[in-house]
Formats: sequence, C-alpha cells, structure tokens
Amino acid sequence: MNNKRYDGRTFNQIRSIKIKHDHFGYSDGSVLFEMGITKVLISVTIQNGVPQFLRGKKVGWLTAEYAMLPCATKKRTIRESSQYQRNSRSVEISRLIGRCLRSVVALELLGERTILVDCDVLQADGGTRVACITAACIALNIAISRWMKVNILEQNILKENIAAISVGMVKENILLDLTSFEDNQADVDFNFVMTESQKIIEIQGTAETQPLSWQDFEKIKKLSIHGINKIFDVCFKQKNDLSKLKFDSGKKKSTKKSFFSLANRLEKSL
Repeated sequence: MNNKRYDGRTFNQIRSIKIKHDHFGYSDGSVLFEMGITKVLISVTIQNGVPQFLRGKKVGWLTAEYAMLPCATKKRTIRESSQYQRNSRSVEISRLIGRCLRSVVALELLGERTILVDCDVLQADGGTRVACITAACIALNIAISRWMKVNILEQNILKENIAAISVGMVKENILLDLTSFEDNQADVDFNFVMTESQKIIEIQGTAETQPLSWQDFEKIKKLSIHGINKIFDVCFKQKNDLSKLKFDSGKKKSTKKSFFSLANRLEKSL
C-alpha cells in the first residue's frame, strides 16, 4: 500500500488542485478547475422559466450539461454538435451532475427560474465527472453570492457544499483519485459524491473482473471519505472569501474586465 504510484503519489493522495475564477465574462459564476492534468471549465447562469412539469408550482429548477471538447483526450473525438445525437455518456454525466446539485439546492426559494450549469472538459486524465461536480459547487457558490448582491435572490439557496472523488482497485491495491492510466487497469471503479457533513449523495461503482467483498468495499468507502475531506480542505477552506470576489454591480465601472455588468445583464434577462 505504501508503494509509490507512477505519478509519485501514495495510494491515499489526491492529485494537486488548482482553481481559477471568472473565466467567462458573461457567466454569473465560472471556474477553471484542474485536478492533476484533468481540466474542466464550469459556467453557472440563471434564467426565467422552468420546465413544463414545474410551471405554476412556484419552484425553481437546476440542470447541467456536460461535454468533452474534441481534443480533450489523446485521440480526438467528434464534436457532439456535429453528431446525429448526443453521446450517451455525456447525457448520463449531465444528469448525474444536475441531480447531485439539486439535492443541496433549495429550489423552493428560487422562484420559477432555472439555474444552468455548463461543464466543458478541456483535458481529460480520469475523474472528469467528479471534477465537474466539485467545480460546479464552487461556481454555484460564487453565482449565488452575486445573485444575492443584486437582489435576484433574497437568501442563500445552497444548503451544503458537495464534492466528489474516484476510488478504484488496481492489481489488488485500492487507490484514490484515479488517473486515466489507472482507471483503464482497474478491476473495481467507484465514484463517491458526498456533502461536507459526510452525507452520501450518490455512489457509482462496479466490479469489472470479479465480485467485490464487503471488507474491500469498506476500505474503498473509508478512502473515499478521506479523499473528499481533502478536497473540501483545498476547495472550500476559503469559502467565505467566495462572496468577496469583485463584480460589477452596475453602479460603477468594474475593475474585473472579464465580468460584464452582472446587474444590468440580469435585469435584462430576468
């Protein structure tokens, strides 16, 4: 268990994380999130209206879209917009991200509005779906804070932060935060999504070559909790500072060139 992996990490180490804010000028909250060499770009916006099944119920909605850019992987993939139908993997991951975030958002406080979360994978080296979930929660924090400042929302609608991590078994070794190389060799592969209070939102997993014992599952569970706690320490230890990020209130000229008059834009769209 103490043997170093090919990238120098121990079995219980997550990859290095880098976070950059406000990469979309017209986004209410955006994050460029890097975990190792996996890079995802998240944008959060809000608009009037809800799906047909919610109209008239005075409750909001949140939906997510996940897509991988053509050169995000070593072998170029076909851009989804040029295909006859959406990639089934992208649809499945989009639904996963959406339902995970909806579980911690007070939709009844949103009014008949829809939050849209766009997740684009710029570079993939394993763990793109879990990276998107964590990054989307960070971006949502930023967007909600700004919506409150311009009176789009009266209060914080995010009940709790969430994060996600992958854990797998490679050659009988349980490893945290798998790279693509490790994932391709894994006999067992799990994704855990949890809240900051360690409540479970979703567990996805499969034993691909042989059944998994409950004893090994307990080890995987403990390692996932350890990894998610590390992610919270890195990504949300300065969560109070997210609300202090500069933005253009519409009353004075913004010092942040990448943000284009949030208040004026939201007033026109809402």
